[in-house]
Amino acid sequence: MFQLLLSSSLLCFSLIQLQQPAYAIKKSYVVYLGSHSHGPQPSSADMDSATNSHHNLLASILGSHEKAREAMFYSYNKHINGFAALLEDEEAQELKKNPKVVSVFLSQSHKLHTTRSWDFLGQERNGRVRLDSAWVKGNFGQNVIIGSIDTGVWPESRSFRDNGYGPIPKKWRGGSRCELFTSSSPFNKTLCNRKIIGARAFFRGYETKHGSLSQSTRISARDTVGHGTHTLSTAGGDFVPAVSVLRNGNGTAKGGSPKARLAVYKVCWGHDNSEDCTDEDLLRAFDQAIDDGVHVLSISIGRSAVPNVNDILTNGISIGSFHAVSRGVLVVASAGNDGPELQTVSNVAPWIFTIASSSIDREFSNNITLSNGQLMKGTSLATNSTSRQLVPVLIAGNARLPNVTFNDADHCKPGTLDPNKVRGSILVCRRGRNLRPVDKGQEAKRAGALKMILQNDEDLNTATADAQVIDTSNVPTYKHKDKSKNTSQQDKNPFDVKNLTAFLNNAKTFAPIRPAPKVSAFSSRGPNLILPSILKPDVTAPGQDIIAAYSSGASPTNLDLDVGHFDYNILSGTSMACPHVAGVAGLLKTRHPKWSPAAIKSAIMTTATTLDNTNKPIVDEQDGAVATPFHYGSGHINPNLAMDPGLIYDLKASDYLNLLCASAYEETIVESINFNKPYKCPRSYRLEDFNYPSITVPFLGLKPINVSRAVINVGPPSTYTVAVKAPKGVKVDVLPTTLTFRSTNQKKSYRVTLQATRSAKTSEPLFGELTWTDGKHKVRSPIVIPQSAKTAM
Repeated sequence: MFQLLLSSSLLCFSLIQLQQPAYAIKKSYVVYLGSHSHGPQPSSADMDSATNSHHNLLASILGSHEKAREAMFYSYNKHINGFAALLEDEEAQELKKNPKVVSVFLSQSHKLHTTRSWDFLGQERNGRVRLDSAWVKGNFGQNVIIGSIDTGVWPESRSFRDNGYGPIPKKWRGGSRCELFTSSSPFNKTLCNRKIIGARAFFRGYETKHGSLSQSTRISARDTVGHGTHTLSTAGGDFVPAVSVLRNGNGTAKGGSPKARLAVYKVCWGHDNSEDCTDEDLLRAFDQAIDDGVHVLSISIGRSAVPNVNDILTNGISIGSFHAVSRGVLVVASAGNDGPELQTVSNVAPWIFTIASSSIDREFSNNITLSNGQLMKGTSLATNSTSRQLVPVLIAGNARLPNVTFNDADHCKPGTLDPNKVRGSILVCRRGRNLRPVDKGQEAKRAGALKMILQNDEDLNTATADAQVIDTSNVPTYKHKDKSKNTSQQDKNPFDVKNLTAFLNNAKTFAPIRPAPKVSAFSSRGPNLILPSILKPDVTAPGQDIIAAYSSGASPTNLDLDVGHFDYNILSGTSMACPHVAGVAGLLKTRHPKWSPAAIKSAIMTTATTLDNTNKPIVDEQDGAVATPFHYGSGHINPNLAMDPGLIYDLKASDYLNLLCASAYEETIVESINFNKPYKCPRSYRLEDFNYPSITVPFLGLKPINVSRAVINVGPPSTYTVAVKAPKGVKVDVLPTTLTFRSTNQKKSYRVTLQATRSAKTSEPLFGELTWTDGKHKVRSPIVIPQSAKTAM
């Protein structure tokens, strides 16, 4: 009887389970509709009309306006046409079928790409501003408005004082919105001034993914991480004398456009020891920044994964940048920190100015004295050594706890080290395993180490100066590549010696260092996977061991246990390279206010150099080999030459639309992006006709390929003659070989014909360059052929 009752109960329970409705999970989607049909300065009525149209579209899928308003948390109603909403997958698929919709995509996370650099770039000599510098020619960026989409700002920093600044420029349309707070006031407009003229925070996309932020956090654009303050001051911070970090690098901190006005858009919020920046919040920030009237946007953010072929119109940064450039705003973005592997570059859309990282001619280093007589050089900020006593050196893998692997302990993974073995030693930890250096330092300190030597993993040979919780020296890997045999050779680890002792002395600042620059090993590399005919990155700029303003609300290491605070800090990454170029762009915009984003970009690209300060080719920090355009694009920026480039390659919004046409995007999509106006894709337009300052032919065989370009003379009447360094095994012809300009702003076209010969190598990419010169100016374009000859016939 009991079994019968039990069976009946189970059957009844099973039937009840079967009758329960299956609730679909709602996810955060971006619905992109292209451009609005209203003008560049939309009215309140225009924006309300746009939002109503978004509700109508969503209601047609969800069944009512009430449900549509409940699901939608952003309406992009100013310059970008679209919305963000919580949707079921089936609802998103239905929206995709609507002919008005350009793309529907799940929100993705973007991550942060995290003094003397301006001296190195030729703005000062012996502490004095050079009269021929870009600073002087660009009037120090006076009244240019640079916007930063990042982690916010610490407004009290000395870099953002407004002493001597005049009224806020009339170009600024952002009003007095200043979403910053202090401990005594949740909303304090006085924290903005005539330097920081606006500050906004966007967080709803983050909250749909991770839950609500605290009220005091979410309303504020205040930087509690340091990254946004650092990048903003690099782009446009004012002159601040006597700046150093732990007594290293003493000098005057300043930005590229030191007299610029600054606008802050916070979109990145802390989650699991990192910052998350969602597509929805990024698009909202872009829409606001365009409407506010910024001239230049600096974005040291990107997707962590390698971009896919759909990335151009399913990526918040790419979409937002297109609309910004269409409204005359130059967008400068970091290339990413996923080097040294090839094909890792992010932010690759042709309308984005993509920046790689390189070193400068300064280093912070110390010596490691070993008891066996060896003397090793490391990179360090350590200044606490008071004794020259030799201390035992211990390989971290040899100090592991029971049941812990050698590799985990060797990389100083948290909780892997035995304090009884580590205590009182200099601990040698390995970089890598997706652990931050500060996490390794924290584990070394927990286990009782006196100091730490951080040894590079063989896959990344860079040594940057990082703030640490323990005195640390960063040293190169002991595994190197035998270039002649294309094999890796394992050397003996110099620290793996029985009874070895050592002493680490204090760090010192050395400058000038030669050779410099070198391409940073961590900097992401080309070629461009999405649009192979567009070379990315575009240029390289200082991004290694950069001193700039920092948030007093963050510790130097961003660890909770670290209670220290720096007003200025040393950071490395393409995040630091990006604002250097944004600052130079601000100078150019001040000097040439009518120039388009493409013209400014061209001036910086065509005047970049591929030589270091010893007049030899720039090398890759990873292995010392000569770097290529896949590493640095057109080369290392030269701000002084960029102020007077001679010729420029210009582009209009229609050129980008034609590029999409030639890339097989449907005409209806192109029309949607073209402010919903009819657009006919030109049948004869080819990717080779896109007027980019660099030349890339993805596949070249024995059949010749013609590339067309047009240049505008921005100097006095001149005659330019072409010089070509052809890629090995490639025939290059240019017609005409001379261009005569009888007036400023005159435009001339030329054609380049490329053809592989039988001698062209098929196993490696080929590189060359084309330069127009009038005796004063050199207007250089790299020539890149990723594949040639037999592989492309």
